[in-house]
Amino acid sequence: MITRTHISQLTPEIGKTTTIVGFVHAIRNQGKIAFLRIRDKFGSVQVVVLGDNKSAFSVLEDLSLESVVKITGLVKGDAPTPEKLEIEAAEIEVLSHAAPELPIPVASEKGSLDVDITNRFDWRWLDLRNPDKAKIFDVWTTFEKGFRDELLNKQGFTQLYAPSLMNTPSESGSEVFEVKYFEKKAYLAQSPQFYKQLAMAAGMERVFMVGPVFRAEPSFTSRHMTQFTGWDFEMSYIDSHHDVMDMEERALVAGFKALQTDLLKDLDVPQAPFPRLTLSEIKSKLTDVGITSDKVGDLSPEEERGIGKLVKEESGSDFVWVTDYPANTRAFYHMRHEDNPELTKGFDLLYKGIEVTTGAQREHRIEVLEKQAKEKGMPLDSLKDYLNFFRFGCPPHGGVGIGPDRIIMKIMDLSSVKEAAFLPRDVKRLTP
Repeated sequence: MITRTHISQLTPEIGKTTTIVGFVHAIRNQGKIAFLRIRDKFGSVQVVVLGDNKSAFSVLEDLSLESVVKITGLVKGDAPTPEKLEIEAAEIEVLSHAAPELPIPVASEKGSLDVDITNRFDWRWLDLRNPDKAKIFDVWTTFEKGFRDELLNKQGFTQLYAPSLMNTPSESGSEVFEVKYFEKKAYLAQSPQFYKQLAMAAGMERVFMVGPVFRAEPSFTSRHMTQFTGWDFEMSYIDSHHDVMDMEERALVAGFKALQTDLLKDLDVPQAPFPRLTLSEIKSKLTDVGITSDKVGDLSPEEERGIGKLVKEESGSDFVWVTDYPANTRAFYHMRHEDNPELTKGFDLLYKGIEVTTGAQREHRIEVLEKQAKEKGMPLDSLKDYLNFFRFGCPPHGGVGIGPDRIIMKIMDLSSVKEAAFLPRDVKRLTP
């Protein structure tokens, strides 16, 4: 490893000679003196290059922005810089020259934010050098750390990893990628749903999964991708779907608290419990303010935004649960209300006007599952492997599928969910 000091740790080095490495963020050569701004993952600092240092100054002749350098010099305090310090260069070594013309700007200069998002994704590795863009993934990391800590360390969940190749689509519908699998057909998983339920049948009681989710949706919106990262958990011995909702609230609040502590000091931490409204109640509220849609058993994007705004005004919450979806709009394995079998114990969670979670209490009784599958017109032969999970006893259970990229999008106020993905995939993009 190169012996170096992170730029964010330079203050204790004032008055000492140290070495930094990083990208050349800016160059200002005034002939007899030059100023560089060097950037590493942890910050940036001004480097002064004096003209009488012939060796170091000569390096500047063909130095280009975004070249990677190693600089050794004296750390000086009381400098007229935002950091109140600077480095007087003694030695400059170019570790990697950058081509002089950058395809997209990296520094957050005037006009740099106007770069077309498609062009930015074409040069994603340069786009992510911008500290504001890179911070998105620091937020991801810290948020997931808090979320995981709550589930894995405090609530006793077991981490599992599910396969992405399946012999049958994991959800009803046609939005699935079919792939050739030797002499057979296979499908990319739309959800680890079946595998989570297998774990419940295996007696594992509480499981958490992180993995890719694939959706063959020809959607071109700012909220859709063909592949995204999903967080899923499933838990046994529940009394109702509200137990599952309670659990997700705990994990989300823990994630927000971790962000507020480490990265986003001004972030509002949500207060549990979040408001819970039935779909029917929401439709009524929206009708009262003139927001309607043709979707009877679901919410349109406009309705999601509308109820998000209303709940925020009424309760101050950015989150709202939507419960009691009609059985004809939900998966066959969603448990139905005993007193009203037309409604399921399924739910969604909205955050700042966008759906971020779908979940339910699952139907664990084999005879009821088979009945509900038949009602949906699903041949039982194609579900044989799944239905076998429930033939030999299975605890009552429920769980959720979460789209954390949408949560990050809203936390960071990003224009598209694709910006919250490291390398986004949509209908037209398979590179880089």
